This record gives sequence, structure tokens and C-alpha cells, in this order.
Amino acid sequence: MKSRTLGPNGPQVSALGLGCMGLTHAYTTNRPDESSGVDLIHRALDLGVTLLDTADIYGPETNEQLVGRAIAGRRGQIVLASKFGYTFEPGKPRSIGEIDGSPAYAQRACEASLKRLGVEHIDLYYLHRVDAHIPIEDTVGAMSRLVEQGKVRWLGLSETSAATLRRAHAVHPITALQSEYSLWNRDPEDEVLPVCNELGVGFVPFSPLGRGFLSGRFQSIDDFAADDYRRSSPRFQGENFAKNLALVEKIKALAEQKHVTASQLALAWLLTRGEHIVPIPGTTSLARLEENLAAAEIDFSADELAAIEAIAPQGVAAGARYSEAGMRQINR
Repeated sequence: MKSRTLGPNGPQVSALGLGCMGLTHAYTTNRPDESSGVDLIHRALDLGVTLLDTADIYGPETNEQLVGRAIAGRRGQIVLASKFGYTFEPGKPRSIGEIDGSPAYAQRACEASLKRLGVEHIDLYYLHRVDAHIPIEDTVGAMSRLVEQGKVRWLGLSETSAATLRRAHAVHPITALQSEYSLWNRDPEDEVLPVCNELGVGFVPFSPLGRGFLSGRFQSIDDFAADDYRRSSPRFQGENFAKNLALVEKIKALAEQKHVTASQLALAWLLTRGEHIVPIPGTTSLARLEENLAAAEIDFSADELAAIEAIAPQGVAAGARYSEAGMRQINR
């Protein structure tokens, strides 16, 4: 696996990481049991993945517990990333509450994550969403104290605006910003990516396959389990689904011309967008894992990149990324 750095002063990681959310959270379609989830993480590590991404809210709690079991005995191979900011009731699924970016909560959340993960420190600790009621300077100040305490090595932000990134970076260096970025969500190109490049902040695209949609595997809303999160996502609803499926068919056609899969084309394209960009595709399938990671070896000609640009320009996706409430929590 090729490697990259998350910004000039960040950690060196595999060019593609592994997003672990879907192993226990949100996506119930084909979700593996615990043993299979551990096996998948082990296979990723065997194939050279060194960046694992989780969060306390995934489950909640169960994702960090699963990742902790999977990395036991292999801690030295991994740059371990987790996130905090959402409140929840321990042990209760679907108990996501408010966003809390207070210094006291940052300390408490980190210590709880360390216990669930079974580690002495978290390498990359993200604020999951910005608390509209707490100045970002206060939250990042508290996160910097976690670095001083040796509980965290590097700091990150998730789904923040460029202006907030600047303010946070002035308090303590931000190593990585995580946000949705893919062929059907190119919003970060407007302001966030330029500021990341200016400040030397790595960028970690989550949902680089459009929550699995860009793989081409889903042809109908009925392909998702009844309680799968994607059934409630605007981009998977009604006419939006049909319009987005038409885009996927074009991506699949380009991929076939290059003798790769649609997923591989989408991931390899992201890797061309900047040297400090490290996508974290998730999967529940060993075969899909191996398929995704092979994308790191794919190169494009200028004509191929132009063809991708022609079919997937900015704003091509139909529908919002989240519900109205979810959209109010991003780009703060």
C-alpha cells in the first residue's frame, strides 16, 4: 500500500484508510457479526491499511469496542482516529443527543473512548461536529490539553467551515479535517480544500463512495434493509434516487472502459485531488475491501480525468446530503 502524510507535519498513513462506522452503525444492510468485523479489520491491516477511523457515537460505543478488540496486539501498526462531540446514552442504540463541545465533555469523552478502545492514546482525535453554543477556541483549547496529557497525539475537525478551521488552527495545529467528499459531493473544493492546502492540514474524505451508492450495487431503495439509515437520506429518495442512479451508470461505463470497477474509479479519482488527501472507504465485505484498496494503484491520463469531470461536475448529485436538521449541523 502506498503511503501519504496528513499534512506536512502529520502522521504518515496508508493512501487509503478504513472507515469502520458501517461495521456497527447506520448501515444495517449486510452488517457483519462481531467476529466477521474483527476479521475484516485484520485483513485490512494485513493489506497495508494503517489508518482506522471510528467514533464514540457509532453504535454508540460498540464501534470503538469492536475496533479495540481488533487492534489488540497490533497497536503499533495503526494510526487510530476517533471522534467526539455528540452526546448519547451509554448502551442505548439510536440515542444520539445534542452536540457538546464543552471543555469538560471533551475530557470526559476522550477518557471514555480510551477505555473502550483499550489504548493509552488516540492518534488523531476529531471534534465530530462544532457546537454552535461553544466557541471553537474553547473546544480546541480543551483538545490541546488532551495532547499535553499524552491522551491524544494530533487534532482534527469534522464537517467544519473554512472560517472555523482557521480559528481552530490558530489555537492549536489541526492535523486533519474530515468531511464528505466524492464524485457526488465536491463541496469541499469551494473553500475548505484551499484553506487546508494553505494551512498544511490533511483532508480525510469520508463516504468516498457516496455511502456505497457509487459502487453501482444498489438499483432500488428496496436493496436496503428496512432500518438502514440510507432509506431516510434525501439522496436515496424518489426522483433523487433515479437521477443519482443515472450518474452511477455513467461512472460504471467509464470504469468498464478502463477495466476497473466503479468503486475503484471513484476512489482513485479522489487520490488525484491532492497529495494530503486520504479517503476512508468503509465496507462489510472482504472482497469489497480488497477491491477498494486496489484503487491506490490506479493512475489516470489527462483525457480520462477530463471524461470524469464531464460526467461528475460539482453539484451533479440530486438531493441534500442530510435531512434539514443534519444540514444545520455542518459547515459551522
